[in-house]
Amino acid sequence: MSPMMQARFRRFKQNRLGFACFILFMVIFILSLGSEWIANDKPILVKYDHSYYFPVVKAYPETTFGGVFETEADYKDPAVQQLIEDKGWAVWPLIPFAYQTPNLDLAVPVPSAPSPQNWLGTDDQGRDVLARILYGLRVSLIFGLALTFFAALIGIVVGAIQGYYGGWIDLLGQRVLEVWGGLPMLFMVMILVSMFTPSVYWLFLIMLLFGWPALVGLVRAEFLRARNFDYVRAARALGVKDRTIMFQHILPNAMSSSLSQLPFMLTANITALTALDFLGYGLPPDAASLGELLLQGKNNLTAPWLALSGFFTLALVLSLLIYVGEATRDAFDPRRQ
Repeated sequence: MSPMMQARFRRFKQNRLGFACFILFMVIFILSLGSEWIANDKPILVKYDHSYYFPVVKAYPETTFGGVFETEADYKDPAVQQLIEDKGWAVWPLIPFAYQTPNLDLAVPVPSAPSPQNWLGTDDQGRDVLARILYGLRVSLIFGLALTFFAALIGIVVGAIQGYYGGWIDLLGQRVLEVWGGLPMLFMVMILVSMFTPSVYWLFLIMLLFGWPALVGLVRAEFLRARNFDYVRAARALGVKDRTIMFQHILPNAMSSSLSQLPFMLTANITALTALDFLGYGLPPDAASLGELLLQGKNNLTAPWLALSGFFTLALVLSLLIYVGEATRDAFDPRRQ
């Protein structure tokens, strides 16, 4: 790590609120990645007849535990649980429900209120709300991070080409960006998504189609400023290739403004995905989603725990990202160097 990057990292750590939010966000992200180990309708570990099994990572037929069916064991079935207890034991996750598992033992109508069995209650299909939040967070964060990465990559390349070459390339690029930026992104995504079968990959590609211009302006301005610096002119005079000058000499010096915008781009992408899920144009219906949880809260006003759970989860994650973005922006601010 260069001395300049070390100094920026120290300034980032000195922002206590931003650094604490970054740590908390990483904890939430890591917990969401291990959702199967926290919320699942399968045991984490089973000891049966002096052998150990890991149902979370591998499917076992019921005959493995002395049953009669060759299909995968239903570990919520009392008969299967009794077979395991006769010759061993099982370690269950903290939340014994997956995001799609209904609680069939409820004695009240669904959606049911929070209880010792379902800490945040159940939705209108009897599924555990906390389990759906964990799985929905993972989908939203991974989707948002991947979309931010690829959108930033495309935006940096396009902005670098425009700013470095200038002239007609820059002029035509700006006209295209003006037209593209004038399109209503949310409505265009809704129209395009409705034309295809619901799929995570189609949704990702369509949102990427409208998300890449976010960094073009910043990178273009940095390259327009740096292309006339002495070290760039010297490299050209020595016959260094344009690609080498752009991505090995100018880009590292122009990355500070781009990196400081990534948390805000991630916030916008998560919000857009949640909005599309809420409107019914996002992820497939069987996927865990924060937007779908908010939609259930709107449709079930007598069950306020649905809307409150989705709202506070989304508010917490977005607030953490905003504070991380502000700390990153201050750390990369050239006036503080």
